[in-house]
Amino acid sequence: MSATTAPVTRGRIRISRAWAVTLGVTAGLLALLVVLGYGPAMADLVVWFVEFLLSRPYIILGFAVPIAYGALCGVMNERSGVVNIGIEGMILSAAFTGFLTGAYLNPVIGDVPAALVGVVVAVLTAMLLSTLHAWLSITVMADQIISGTVINILALGGTAYFNQLLISTADVTGAPTLQGLTLPEALVDIPVLGPLINAVFGQGPIQASLIFAVILLQFMLFRSRWGLRTRAVGEHPKAADTVGINVIRTRYRNVILGGAFAGLAGAYLTLESVGSFQDGMTAGVGFIALAAMIFGRWTPIGAFGAALLFGGARTLGQAVQIDAPPGQIGEWIASWPAQIFGMFPYILTIIVLAGVVGRAIPPAADGIPYDKEAN
Repeated sequence: MSATTAPVTRGRIRISRAWAVTLGVTAGLLALLVVLGYGPAMADLVVWFVEFLLSRPYIILGFAVPIAYGALCGVMNERSGVVNIGIEGMILSAAFTGFLTGAYLNPVIGDVPAALVGVVVAVLTAMLLSTLHAWLSITVMADQIISGTVINILALGGTAYFNQLLISTADVTGAPTLQGLTLPEALVDIPVLGPLINAVFGQGPIQASLIFAVILLQFMLFRSRWGLRTRAVGEHPKAADTVGINVIRTRYRNVILGGAFAGLAGAYLTLESVGSFQDGMTAGVGFIALAAMIFGRWTPIGAFGAALLFGGARTLGQAVQIDAPPGQIGEWIASWPAQIFGMFPYILTIIVLAGVVGRAIPPAADGIPYDKEAN
C-alpha cells in the first residue's frame, strides 16, 4: 500500500491519507484566514449561506433530485453485483425522449397528459438501455465498464443528432412541465418547517416522490426477502445459487428496475425542472450520482444524504445570484464568474472520491460476472 493511499487509523475509524491531507490543508487555510482577521467575515458568510438554505430548501433539493435518483439506480445495480457507469447516458436519453414526447403530444392531448406520457416514455427509455447493459454485462459477460461507456457515448451522440433532426429544425420550442401543489401560505410561513414542507410537497411530483422512493428502497433492501436475495447475489452469488436463488434473473431484474430511477432523473430535468432540452444537459450528473452512491456506502439513505451535499455545492452559485453575501468577502465572491460556482460539484466529487472517511467497501461480487457453469 502506497503512502498516498495508506489509511490513517484512529481507533475504529480509518481515514485515507489523501483525505487526511485534504482536511489538513482546508483547516490550515481556515486558520490562516482567521489569523489575517477574516474570521468574522467568514462566520457571516457561513450564517448567510445557512439562512439561505433554511429559507429556500427547495433549491438544494431540486439540484439533488437527479443526483439522488441516479444514485438509487446505482444502488439497485451494484447491490446485485453489476457496475453501471452508463447512468449518465440513461439519464440523458430519458431526458430527450421524455421532452420529445411531451413537446409533440402537448398540442394533441394537453399539458398534463402530455407531460405524464413523457415521464412514462422517459422511464421506459432508461429501462430499455438498462436491459442492453444487463444483457452485455450478465449474458455476454462483457466488461461492465466498457458496456456503460458504450451507453454513454451512444446517448451523447444519439441525442445530439436527433435533437437537431426532430427538435431544433422542427421549431419545437418547449414541453409542458409538471407543477406542484399550491400549499396554504399559513403552512409555508411556519419558520423552518414551512419551507421544508414546501420543498417536498410544494414542488412537482417527481421531486415530491424522491423522499418516499428513498425510504421505500431503504426498507425493501434491508427489511424484505427481495432485499436479502439482492444483497446475497451481490455479496456471494455462488452461495445464493446454492440455496436456490436465481442469480441471473435477480441481476437482470434489479438492473432493469434500477433504470426506472435513471428515467425519473431524466424526466425531472426536462419535464419538471426546465421544460427544454439541450445537448449534453446532464453535465455529468450520472457520474456525480455514482460518487454519491459510494459516499453513501451503497445505501439509499446514505446516497440521498450525499446527493444533498452535492446539491448544496451547486446551490452556492444560485445563492450568490439571488441574494449576494454580506461584507467584503461576499462582494468579492459575488464578482466571480458563474463558471467558478459550476465547478464546485465536480471539485467536491474529486475530494470525496480521493478519500472518504471510513472504508467504503462495495459488495464483494460487484462487477464480477457470474458463470454458473464455471462454478
